[in-house]
Amino acid sequence: MAAKATRSGGRTARSRTGSGLSIVVPVFNEAKGLHALHERIAEMARHLKMKRGLKVEVVYVDDGSRDDTNDVAKALPAHALDVQVVSLSRNFGKEAALLAGLEHARLDAIMFMDGDGQHPPSLIDTLVSRWLEDGYDVVYTAKAHRENEPYLRRLGVRWFYDMINWGQRQKIPEDAGDFRLLSPRAAAALKQMPERNRFFKGMSSWIGFRQVRVDYEPAARAHGKTTWNVWTLIGLSIEGLTSFTVAPLRLASLLGALLAASAIVFGLWILLETILFGKDVPGYPSLVVSVMVIGGVQLLMIGILGEYIGKMLNEIKARPVYFVADHSVKSADETPKARPAAARAAE
Repeated sequence: MAAKATRSGGRTARSRTGSGLSIVVPVFNEAKGLHALHERIAEMARHLKMKRGLKVEVVYVDDGSRDDTNDVAKALPAHALDVQVVSLSRNFGKEAALLAGLEHARLDAIMFMDGDGQHPPSLIDTLVSRWLEDGYDVVYTAKAHRENEPYLRRLGVRWFYDMINWGQRQKIPEDAGDFRLLSPRAAAALKQMPERNRFFKGMSSWIGFRQVRVDYEPAARAHGKTTWNVWTLIGLSIEGLTSFTVAPLRLASLLGALLAASAIVFGLWILLETILFGKDVPGYPSLVVSVMVIGGVQLLMIGILGEYIGKMLNEIKARPVYFVADHSVKSADETPKARPAAARAAE
């Protein structure tokens, strides 16, 4: 197929192909299924090399796994693609692992995908085609439906996206996941964002450029059980909200205004009852309820402010987001090139 110019920085699909694609895969205790996942990624790399002449590398970021994930990753063969293994000094969390992969990727275009097998490698070619052939800069995936999830979880997801998109110019697509591809200029834009409290879904939407959604059916986990439960999901939601939007502060302000308005109306009603009807107003129950409501709202607002103050403290400290304990590189069909194991900071 002849090379054709697309709307991405004025370059042709052929010139963008030369830059290559880095596939970033954060892993945590995925030793049992990592070899099978790597084989599927390598198969897609061979396909992209033959079909599009696209160079591919995979960057496995071991986020402080407690099993043999690091050893398994280092033993993976570099057939048809380069293999990097970035081992973090401890478990820093998925957002930090994504940042480590972003900063260690050596090729211009970047794709993020999970290491548990639920993001199908067979979809890689589809995402690449939307980038190269259709000229999109951000190709993100989203669950086609949530029919198999409990009603309360679906309701919570809807509330989360309603909250995080409240007042935002650039909306975060509902049900969008971390499985996405960023063109060279989109990846470069993401690298310019220096904050340490990161929310990749929001950040990759916020940068703009041409974006497109690709629906998919998540595969079953290749092995083991998910480490996500209701409490970790709630914590992740709070982290995302306070890292990316001021909507909770706006909600607290509205709640305070509503409470103040209710108090004024209630006070006027008591005054009218006393003057016009001569009714005695019982004091104790109304006083207790008022104090409890006001106290609860104040504690809620203090908690919301505390979350943001904590984020500000982390930014002011300017600590590295992660430390690298070990980093190894295998070039395609070559012997591994080991790098020093000394930990290094990444900002």
